[in-house]
Amino acid sequence: MKTTFALALLLTAVACNKTDKASPGTAATATGPTSGMVDVKADGDGFTPSTITLKKGESATLRFKRTTEETCADKVVFPELKLTKDLPVNQVVEIPIDTKEAKTLGFECGMGMYKSKVVIQ
Repeated sequence: MKTTFALALLLTAVACNKTDKASPGTAATATGPTSGMVDVKADGDGFTPSTITLKKGESATLRFKRTTEETCADKVVFPELKLTKDLPVNQVVEIPIDTKEAKTLGFECGMGMYKSKVVIQ
């Protein structure tokens, strides 16, 4: 039983290709509150930037682009919005964000291994 559990953990880690570069201490953050289009890269390190700050009440769209097939970030999931979008390799996927109210929206890969957020202020 312990061997099966350990194997499952190992396979999950390998499937996501998660590295120490994605640890919270080194997470990339978008500068200042922004509006308009924000580019988000999905690769072996997760989502970059991992924290995006948007201006409340101003139009904003996240532009996701997955740059590798060697990651579990083949989808982006916004649990609170009940929104899941596939991220085909080297294609931009735009997701408009409602900024009417100040809040924090989490987003993650399809396996929940890479977690990031949008802060609206």
